[in-house]
Amino acid sequence: MNAPTTFNAIPGQDDLAAVNRSLDFHPSTTTDPKVLTREQIAKFNRDGYLMPFRIFSEAEISELRSYFDKLLAQYVAEGKDSYAISSAHLRHGRVWDVLTNPRVVAIISDLLGPSVVAWGSHFFCKMPGDGKTVSWHQDASYWPLTPSKAVTLWLAIDDADKGNACMKYIPGTQVLGHLTYKLSETDASNVLNQTVPEVEKYGEPVYVELKAGEASIHSDLLLHGSDANTSSRRRCGLTLRFTPGDVTAYMGWEDKGVIVAGEKPARWSNRPRPEEE
Repeated sequence: MNAPTTFNAIPGQDDLAAVNRSLDFHPSTTTDPKVLTREQIAKFNRDGYLMPFRIFSEAEISELRSYFDKLLAQYVAEGKDSYAISSAHLRHGRVWDVLTNPRVVAIISDLLGPSVVAWGSHFFCKMPGDGKTVSWHQDASYWPLTPSKAVTLWLAIDDADKGNACMKYIPGTQVLGHLTYKLSETDASNVLNQTVPEVEKYGEPVYVELKAGEASIHSDLLLHGSDANTSSRRRCGLTLRFTPGDVTAYMGWEDKGVIVAGEKPARWSNRPRPEEE
């Protein structure tokens, strides 16, 4: 089965407006986690994120970084930029392996419950001095999923810190529901096409500083973004997206699904590992 050609695109506002979505925070109801602690579950419900988690050793992440370097070179040779490697698990078996890695799935299952669908994989790679920001936003704004129960695991391919424009969160904003945003489609320096204004009123940001091989997890309603990378160091992360099986996807996004825990939900596909590495 071939991946739809629209998977890399951000859905249009009119298309999303036509989807009857429930955009409210759904806290984790796990009471007996296997790898997380009850305190971590409570923190996620309160703050909307958890970090850091050591997913890969230095040797493992070094090998994965080498793989990404080759993949990026391939995409750049095709005329694409460093942000273009999206829905990569549909085309690249190596990314499918990371998305379905048992260490990742164990953490996510503790948050989302016994039925988990992995559906997204996107390299966000800020090249040295690339000048692009990721404005303050909520992931749920862009996704034709309902209700809004999705989480993202952000895996650091390179070390990420303030110096090379790591992510930043505003804790607790996931409980505010879907916030009003402004379109910014004419701002070439913004990787996204919208921004939530006046975020200062929601509190101080927390910087998501991670070593390569570490990861953070955040709710699809948590306000987050990142500054421009003005340093001489690259900052690459792989976002892995997950949702419980009772979430409904529209606009063909159900075809991106890979079942990583529980039985296959009727509304989702279960994509096999691609042959291409």
